[in-house]
Amino acid sequence: MTDAHETAADRAPRTTGGAPPDETGTSAAQAPIPLLEPREGIPPVIADADALAEVTAAFAAGSGPVAVDAERASGYRYGQRAYLVQLRRAGAGTALIDPVGCPDLSGLGEVLKDTEWVLHAATQDLPCLREIGMVPTRLFDTELAGRLAGFPRVGLGAMVESVLGFVLEKGHSAVDWSTRPLPEPWLRYAALDVELLVDLRDALEKELDRQGKLGWARQEFDAIAAAPPAEPRKDPWRRTSGMHKVRRRRQLAVVRELWQTRDRVAQRRDVSPGKVIGDAAIVEAALALPPNVHALAQLSGFGRVNRRQLEQWQAAVDRARGLSEAQLPQPGQPVTGPPPPRAWADKDPAAAARLSAARAAVSALAEELNMPQENLITPDTVRRVCWEPPAPADAESVAAALVGHGARPWQVEQVTPVLVAALSAPAAS
Repeated sequence: MTDAHETAADRAPRTTGGAPPDETGTSAAQAPIPLLEPREGIPPVIADADALAEVTAAFAAGSGPVAVDAERASGYRYGQRAYLVQLRRAGAGTALIDPVGCPDLSGLGEVLKDTEWVLHAATQDLPCLREIGMVPTRLFDTELAGRLAGFPRVGLGAMVESVLGFVLEKGHSAVDWSTRPLPEPWLRYAALDVELLVDLRDALEKELDRQGKLGWARQEFDAIAAAPPAEPRKDPWRRTSGMHKVRRRRQLAVVRELWQTRDRVAQRRDVSPGKVIGDAAIVEAALALPPNVHALAQLSGFGRVNRRQLEQWQAAVDRARGLSEAQLPQPGQPVTGPPPPRAWADKDPAAAARLSAARAAVSALAEELNMPQENLITPDTVRRVCWEPPAPADAESVAAALVGHGARPWQVEQVTPVLVAALSAPAAS
C-alpha cells in the first residue's frame, strides 16, 4: 500500500465542490495527493482463456461492488469496440483484460450479474461492454451521481480530487488503445482509473443521501441498466460536420455518397472514418460538384490522394450526379414531435408563451435543487408537453404526460407542479 493509500484511511470524503467542513472537521482546503501507483502494482494484462478463467473465479469470490471501465480507440479505429477492460473488486484486486485476446467476456459478466457495477459515465462504456458479453443488471454511475449532487465538474479526475482528495494522472485518455503491446504508463493509468471508483461511489452515496437525492439517483441508475441498446441512427451522413453549408439536394446526394463510400473503406481498413477523408473534404466536394478526377484533385481535401483513390471518390460524386430528382435526399429529416422552438412564436404564440414560462420554472427549480436542468427533466420532454399540453392541464394529466415521455417517478413528482403552473399561466394572462 502506498503512502497515498495509507493517508486515504485517515481522510474523510469531502463534501460537494468546496462546501464547508463536514461533521468530522474535514476541510476542502486540504492539498490533493497525487495517486501514482495502483496499490498492488500494475497487474498483468489478461489475454488468454486460462488467465481469464482465473480472473473470473477471483472476481466471483470477491465481495461488494465491482468497479468497471473500458478503453476504446476512438479517432483511430472503426467503431467503438473496447480494447481494454479494467475491473476492481474487494478480495479480487484489479484486473486488466485485453478484449482482442479475450473477445468473449460473457462468463465474467455472468458471475458478476447480481453485483452492482460502478462506472463513470456509464452510457459511454455500456455499448462496447455489451458487445463482449458484459451487461450489468445493477449499476452506480459516479458521473451522474455527481451531476445530481450538484458538483460543478463531474469528470473522473475532478470528482476523485474534489471528493476523495487525490489527483489522478489523466494524460493517456485519448491514446490509441488498440496499440499492442500496451505501454506500461498506459496500463498504470488504466489501473488507476478503477483504483478509487468504489471509494468514490461510497462517498457519493453518502452525499446523495444527505441531500435527500439517493432514491432519485437509484431510479436513474435503474433506467440506464434497463435501457435497450440504442437503435441505429437514421441517415447518419446528415451529421457530417459543415452540413449547414449544403443546401441543394444534389449536393446533399454527394455528401451521402461520399460518406457511405468513406464508411465502407474505413470499416474494411478498420480505421476511423476521419483518417480516410475528413468531413471538410466531403462538404467541399459536395459544394463544388467536380465533373472529373482532375477537378476533384484541385480541392484542398483531395490534393494528396493518389489516382486510384481519387477515382473512387469521383465515382461516388458521379453516382450522386446521375440520380434522378426523385432519388435525391430531402433537405431535412422528417420531424417527429414539435418544431424547433425558434419557430413557435410564428406557428403557435400560445405554445411559445407556455414554453417560455415552463423553461423559466424548470430552470428555477433546477437551481433550487442544485442540479443541471437536463438531469431534472430533458428539454425535449418540456417541449413536447408545452407543444401539445393535456387538457385540462392539471396535476394528474401533466404527470401522465411526463410518464409517457419517459420521465422517472422522482422527476414527475418534482416537475409536475411547476409545469402545471407554467401551462396555466398563458391562459390566465
